[in-house]
Amino acid sequence: MINKKNNSKKIIGYTCGVFDMFHIGHLNLLKNAKKKCDYLIVGVTKDELVKYKNKKTVINENDRKEIVGSIKYVDEVIWQEDIDKYKAWEKLNFNCLFVGDDWKGNENWKIWELKLKEKNVEVIYFPYTKSISSTLLKKKLNIDP
Repeated sequence: MINKKNNSKKIIGYTCGVFDMFHIGHLNLLKNAKKKCDYLIVGVTKDELVKYKNKKTVINENDRKEIVGSIKYVDEVIWQEDIDKYKAWEKLNFNCLFVGDDWKGNENWKIWELKLKEKNVEVIYFPYTKSISSTLLKKKLNIDP
């Protein structure tokens, strides 16, 4: 596959998330994504944007970005400042977008899938790790999400 941005045959992948209280579900997403692309860009959600989930983070944004950037599967880490995945594609020109299957069927994701399909971008859903989440960890630790 040729990446439009640099005319190479490198497959550029993109995923994003809050990555609060980094856990095995996060690692699974990054590991599986890297298996499907040559270069993986990961967007770490800014604290301000996390409010769209009506939640607060436990780990601050700079630390979360540092943690994600240190994972061996990640080639580049950027800020996610907008939830719109099509806007992310306009900036990054990735070939594949990776996301947990807990988002499959979501109205926004249906729209992004259609728009990205027109640009020959594949949206790949990975199985959500049901046994763990940042929300579950916060509940176990009695931290108000």
